[in-house]
Amino acid sequence: MSTIRLTAAQALVKYISVQLNEDGVPFLGGVWAIFGHGNVAGLGEALYASRDAIQTYRGHNEQTMCHAAIAYAKQQGRRRAMAVTSSIGPGATNMVTAAALAHVNRLPLLLLPGDVFANRGPDPVLQQIEDWTDGTISANDCFKPVVRYFDRILRPEHLLTALPRAFATMTDPAECGPVCLAFCQDVQAEAYDYPKAFFAPKIWRQRRIGADATELAEVAELIRAAKAPVIIAGGGVHFSGAAAALQAFAERHGIPVVESQAGKSALAWDHPLNFGPVGVTGAASANAICETADLVLGVGTRFQDFTTGSWHLFQNPARKLVSLNVAAYDAVKHGATPLQCDALRGLGELTQALGGFKAPEADWTLRGKWFASVDPLTAAPQGKDANALPTDQQVIGAVQRASGKDTVVMSAAGTMPGELHKLWKAPRAGGYHMEYGFSCMGYEVAGAMGIKMAQPERDVICMVGDGSYMMANSELATAAMMGISFTIVLTDNRGYGCINRLQMGTGGAEFNNLLAHSHMGANSKIDFAAHATAMGATSLHVTTIAELEAALAKAPEINGPYVVVIDTDPYPNTAEGGWWWDVAVPEVSERDAVREKRAAYAARLRARAMG
Repeated sequence: MSTIRLTAAQALVKYISVQLNEDGVPFLGGVWAIFGHGNVAGLGEALYASRDAIQTYRGHNEQTMCHAAIAYAKQQGRRRAMAVTSSIGPGATNMVTAAALAHVNRLPLLLLPGDVFANRGPDPVLQQIEDWTDGTISANDCFKPVVRYFDRILRPEHLLTALPRAFATMTDPAECGPVCLAFCQDVQAEAYDYPKAFFAPKIWRQRRIGADATELAEVAELIRAAKAPVIIAGGGVHFSGAAAALQAFAERHGIPVVESQAGKSALAWDHPLNFGPVGVTGAASANAICETADLVLGVGTRFQDFTTGSWHLFQNPARKLVSLNVAAYDAVKHGATPLQCDALRGLGELTQALGGFKAPEADWTLRGKWFASVDPLTAAPQGKDANALPTDQQVIGAVQRASGKDTVVMSAAGTMPGELHKLWKAPRAGGYHMEYGFSCMGYEVAGAMGIKMAQPERDVICMVGDGSYMMANSELATAAMMGISFTIVLTDNRGYGCINRLQMGTGGAEFNNLLAHSHMGANSKIDFAAHATAMGATSLHVTTIAELEAALAKAPEINGPYVVVIDTDPYPNTAEGGWWWDVAVPEVSERDAVREKRAAYAARLRARAMG
């Protein structure tokens, strides 16, 4: 057997640089790295030596480097991913939140944190977590609940089994998620005679699982018997590249489609079968269809509570639930009849099984009524209202008017996910990028950068509130340094406006959310435009919707990140549409408002139990 002598770190880098996707391009689009004593000598040297084979990017925070990598993978439809390496200790634990985000969203991410010395010679090494009852524990064990595969590289030859398992996990349609290879820092530097065959280029193909014949026949029979079916499009539609297949399936069988946060843009917003977003942040048109549906066909959705209205949305007592999903875990949720298969392949097979079946016509007037009710909210203010403090809905309208067919609008947490889900009109697949599986504040800036790296030809607009911007903005400097161009629209409502409204909606007093209602918060005076400029971005503060539109018109002329800051009113939200969301209200309170909300909450719980 022919061998090559390499350090373990060199072997890892050599291996990951020759793993290809089915298009024949490297599966990993690069490695994000912040070096410390746990990875600089081993992985740092190996990455330097292979800098022509695989690109290393330097970020400013381990969590946000992961966010950029996750957004890259999501926008690539999981066909490509990135790796992130950190030192041991806080560098590693900074990545745990991002690992959870990738896990919830079923997205590939290769995490390479440094670890303690396998030989235990210097124990306790700087930043080492010591467990007094288990000598094998390190800080990296924090990753175990939030990754799909975990391994600790204690010997150089461990890579021979760990690396193929890692890539098999990241490229498996059902098991896809983050992988953590905790890399002991002394082992990184140890040499081993690796088989040369281990480094032969390998293609990881997207496995497309077909439907089981029995399941397919059962589901087809349920659909044929339905009088009011509806399709819920989830993120799996995008991951399997099934947007066109979904449209063809819906058109052939006349079944209306509604979209989850992850599934939005599966159909163009103006397609006559697209009844809009569903659930807690859904359109009245979509929720009306779901409320009366006797068959709900989920395609690539995990039926999160925002999608299902905390399982209170489907009111028809005869309702049957079908889940077309590549993952068995999701396919049987809440007693669903499973159709475990790839969305692209499964929709084609289901079409064949249904033949000429056509569903009874839905109420097509619902779509028009919905747009008639919400379009005025996004219109540019006129007359005496033109200089009033803008609403988030008006900001979204301005951004929509400045967008094109290739625009990707993105966000993550706070006010914007709900408003964008209801109001944004996505013209094509992949035009809506929302991290709402984990609802992770701080994803936005780094995520926008990752999206632009994944699809540099597209116009990327990041919608972020002041609270989320303050959580994590350091990769704005990275984007400026790298000359990555995207637009950030930063809505400053001076606090956590979304949670303040939720607090009020559950009977609570306004407390500790808006800066004005927090201890000494009124003293806060943050100049976000000046901050963005200091980070290297082009920035501008505007006060009106007209000024915002003028600022957005300049975006194509600007190289690098462009930040437009606008003050907004923290109180208005889109009252139209939506659905109940189960947020527990205290049973005991001295305040009348809380007791009233508790009574209403208890009534909702009883209604759900009866349904």
